[in-house]
Amino acid sequence: MLKSCSMPACGIIALAARFSLTFPAMLPAMFLMCASSLAVAQSTPSAPSAPSTPSAQSPQQAYPNKPIRLILPYAPGGSTSIIGRLIGQKLTDAWGQQVLVDNRPGGNTIIGSEAMVKSAPDGHTILMVSIAHVINPSLFATPYDAFKDFAPVATLCSTEQMLVINPGVPANNLKEFIAYAKARPGQLNYASSNAGSPTHLASALLEIVAGLKMQHVPYKGGGPALADLVGGQVQLYFSPPLPAMPLIKAGKLKALATSGDSRWSVLPQVPTFNEAGLPGIDVRTWYGILAPTGTPTAIIGKLSGEFARMLALPDLKETLATQGLDPLISTPEQFTAMMRADGARFAKVIKAGNIKVEQ
Repeated sequence: MLKSCSMPACGIIALAARFSLTFPAMLPAMFLMCASSLAVAQSTPSAPSAPSTPSAQSPQQAYPNKPIRLILPYAPGGSTSIIGRLIGQKLTDAWGQQVLVDNRPGGNTIIGSEAMVKSAPDGHTILMVSIAHVINPSLFATPYDAFKDFAPVATLCSTEQMLVINPGVPANNLKEFIAYAKARPGQLNYASSNAGSPTHLASALLEIVAGLKMQHVPYKGGGPALADLVGGQVQLYFSPPLPAMPLIKAGKLKALATSGDSRWSVLPQVPTFNEAGLPGIDVRTWYGILAPTGTPTAIIGKLSGEFARMLALPDLKETLATQGLDPLISTPEQFTAMMRADGARFAKVIKAGNIKVEQ
């Protein structure tokens, strides 16, 4: 007796045709098996196909998938902390991932910068820097390459500087001051917020461009430098606008010229260096965001786009203005070019001025 068969119906039909030549009597039974197999095949549901696996997300789509660490290589307090915490909160609000602000001061920003370089290049650790980042390599050895080991993401803001002098200096404009300083080589003292800082290099650049010889007096911060300038211990200082403004309005300092292409709206009576007849004093200070080299381009682009969006927000513009800063939007490519140009420019100033800094 024939048993039921699980052979496919088409196979049974072929087998029946072959058997019919040799065993004609078995033909009816074979066709019954065919019919049974066909019925089973039609009544048995086909096995469900394996569910399709969703394609893996790209790095940009998946990012960020954990908290972001924003390293500030400066001590807490001051403009950098205010800006860092503000943009950190904006990122948190936009992406739903917490941004942890991590102050890592010390070593002229080297400690915080090195911590970022050693982080995974996945966009979850970023670094806020100033123009000092591209100045440092010309002043002392660093445990990283300031250009090759960092991926520029976006600029954030910038500020120009102005030349302010003690009211006791008998000069009412830049031309008179240069003449006064040239007649007294080595007798005038200029302050800086720190040796090797942008305020130091601004005065060194003034010496080179105007052909002056002055003495450098470094301070630990802009506040003490301005205090001694008012007191007459030093005669000049390159200051950001915000801290010097009240002193200028009170008549305790005289402003001679500002860097930048146009006059400041808050000091419309003070000319730019170009207008005052001394071009080449480009001493703008900027802040920006870097990531470790190797961070995917898509993630760099996503971060850069978000920073550009937030810099257009009215509340962020207002906060920057309270710190004497202007929004500065750029692409990663533009930021890269700016970093290299500023690094090369100040390297020439440091070499020409024979500037040495103890690390």
